Amino acid sequence: MAEIERGLLAAPQAAHQRVEIYSGVARLARTVWASEVRMPGSRPDTAVVLCHPTANFLGHYALPGLAARGFAGVGLTTRYVGNDTSLIMENCLLDIGSMVSHLRSIGYERVVLVGNSGGASIVPYYQAQAESPSVTAPPGGGPDLTEANLPTADAIAMLNAHPSRSRLSSEWLDPAIVDEREPFERDPELDMYNPRNAPPFSAEFIERYRAAQVERNRRISRWAWSQLRLLTDPSHKPEGLDDLTFVVQGTMADLRFLDGSIDPSDRVIGTTPWGEPFTANYLPAGISRCSTVRSWVNQWSLDDTLADSLRWLPEVKAPVGVVSPTGDPLVLPHMGQQMHDAATSTSNRKIWEIKGANHYFEGQPELLDQALDALAAWINEAVTA
Repeated sequence: MAEIERGLLAAPQAAHQRVEIYSGVARLARTVWASEVRMPGSRPDTAVVLCHPTANFLGHYALPGLAARGFAGVGLTTRYVGNDTSLIMENCLLDIGSMVSHLRSIGYERVVLVGNSGGASIVPYYQAQAESPSVTAPPGGGPDLTEANLPTADAIAMLNAHPSRSRLSSEWLDPAIVDEREPFERDPELDMYNPRNAPPFSAEFIERYRAAQVERNRRISRWAWSQLRLLTDPSHKPEGLDDLTFVVQGTMADLRFLDGSIDPSDRVIGTTPWGEPFTANYLPAGISRCSTVRSWVNQWSLDDTLADSLRWLPEVKAPVGVVSPTGDPLVLPHMGQQMHDAATSTSNRKIWEIKGANHYFEGQPELLDQALDALAAWINEAVTA
């Protein structure tokens, strides 16, 4: 690939409502950062922004390929980059809005938002609230989006994305952990890693297992709400404290990691991007591993979070594209189809299945090219024609 130009974009950030991140430097800077990648000497009129609630996308693998296809590839970071412990989803929307406004102010005529992986939790939510704001009181606390004046994007797309962090977390929660204080005391009747429950799992076991996963999510949510109620009582807390941190063990126990007959795809069975599933189940750097009680009800609670693409896609009027991998152990083909099918208000929706693609296109440059070719052609048709 030809040489590319890389730059750094800085957009003003709304003041933090509470101490959500440890770094005072980051809080006081009040800046949303993004990388800008384009071909040397070019001045694209369309910026394609890669979004995620917490991942560092400054060096995203798709940025050079987007630049080579005539766009400015923009890798966004939110205020929660690298740490989602106290993340409030609606603040991510404010950060996206700041960058969209900045991109338009520096001459980009069109802006396309791409939710990669967990980014689908925020991109359709953002666009729906930009087109027709309605959320005034997010769960766990957060900004009133009807007063945020979020600028609309010209189109949105999902790249190797799942519908929501709360759905994915629930489908990965280990229901064999029945006491949150005792992570290695496991219920053998609900243990996918117990040899006597070896795959292929029976329909009866799958039904019990899935129900127990949902119940564990709700059990943690009930506890989180109870702690929030205590935090409103001055007799139970230090002055000024309005949140608490806790740990969730056992967060990578999806039956599909071991059983390829459930939601069949081209994925490799028995592994994850973080190694063998049972070990990844307890790794400190796990999905929904560390959270505050406010953040749990805001982003991880099935019954409370608003950050769910399937909730907002039916309201989005802008064009919607979905790139769906078939070899990804985390994002399965039916998830992309769900998002495509949910986009019922747009006159332009499209889905592309990338056969054999894994989550990060690791070792698959030709499949990344295939995905970006499809996405670029659609963007040119949908927003630049």
